[in-house]
Amino acid sequence: MSYSVGQVSAFAGVTVRTLHHYDEIGLLVPGGRSHAGHRRYDDADLDRLQQILFYRELGFPLDEVAALLDDPEADPRAHLRRQHELLTARIEKLQKMAAAVEHAMEARKMGINLTPEERFEVFGDKDPEQYAEEAEQRWGGTDAYAESQRRAARYTKDDWKRLQAEVDAWSERYAALVSAGEPPTGETAMDLAEEHRRHISKWFYECPYDMHRCLGEMYVSDERFKAFYDSMGPGVAEHLKETITANAIRHTS
Repeated sequence: MSYSVGQVSAFAGVTVRTLHHYDEIGLLVPGGRSHAGHRRYDDADLDRLQQILFYRELGFPLDEVAALLDDPEADPRAHLRRQHELLTARIEKLQKMAAAVEHAMEARKMGINLTPEERFEVFGDKDPEQYAEEAEQRWGGTDAYAESQRRAARYTKDDWKRLQAEVDAWSERYAALVSAGEPPTGETAMDLAEEHRRHISKWFYECPYDMHRCLGEMYVSDERFKAFYDSMGPGVAEHLKETITANAIRHTS
């Protein structure tokens, strides 16, 4: 039995345009064609589409989905196990969020005012929505963004607290270094730039030196990032950009 693109679109809840795009990039090429040349999808195609949609829901970019599904040594059961693990992690996070919402609803019903800490404890000290839409627009198709999303989905409140503690400690040391007049090319400054890069790699995504240099440029070109770093002390954003560049040269030249 085979199905038309319109039928598959209705089954899967995706647009015909999306199915056409998947065909054009070789991600989901239908197993047959009608006499008129129209796409016809068989059961194997539907199985592959299900795998694609699982991975897309989990934040994987299309090129990575293709690499995973086209790996000749991949075990289909391994795909399912991996997806199950990732979905379980997401379910756990959503359950925590649901519990927080229920807590807020119950408190509101009983006339109890929650403290800010109680209201946002599931997120630690992070605002999960801050810049989220813009980040997805700017980097949503990149491997780094997908990796950051996967890692963040697993973090607990304690994880966010540890992350923030590292940020606070680093910020204090870097601001003191700039205030003391340490040049961007100084060993201490470059060591702190390297710590900054490793922090990103540890908590969010692999950050090679060329990517770190791009981030440094953004810290001065984007007014919000510049304001964030300059809030630590005058000139910190520009100093950090130059230090990141110097550190990258030190490690790659």
